[in-house]
Amino acid sequence: MLHGIDVSSHQSETYDTDGLSFVFIKATEGRSYVNSKLSAQTKRGRDAGLVVGFYHFLWPGNLTEQAAYFVSKAPEKRGDILAVDWERTGSGTRASNAEKDRFIREVKELRPHNKVVLYSNRDFWLNVDTTSYAGDGLWIADYVTAGKPRIKADWRFHQYTDDPLDKNVADFSSGSALREWAGA
Repeated sequence: MLHGIDVSSHQSETYDTDGLSFVFIKATEGRSYVNSKLSAQTKRGRDAGLVVGFYHFLWPGNLTEQAAYFVSKAPEKRGDILAVDWERTGSGTRASNAEKDRFIREVKELRPHNKVVLYSNRDFWLNVDTTSYAGDGLWIADYVTAGKPRIKADWRFHQYTDDPLDKNVADFSSGSALREWAGA
């Protein structure tokens, strides 16, 4: 198992990279939000030699526009991983299964040289998802023992705690295996 974290504008631009192999950075949300720390957090991950991923918090509606917005704001580099964060919005709404699937496909079409994964919490995966479509891999949030999420589906990344920040593991035998999978 490889260790990583995910960060957003709520975390420092100089997050600790010791012992990490990857970082996911929130890039965008909907069609108007961009993480104000995106550039600095990206530089920090790249300077530390981490595999870098970017995620978009998905809102219902305007999927083509959201996908275009995400890829226009997320830095473009071969070997970066792109992810869609599919959960309830602050107002309690959510993108449908069809919208989630369409967004992933749109991003894959716009960035064919990057892996695109689905981030979902365990409840969404088990009780909301009806298609099991996760693009190139599933990033599952379930706050239990690292690497042992309570699902039967194959997964690539597991967010296992948010204390003191979002910590993750990746199901790869080595950093080079992760880089190879990511296409770096």
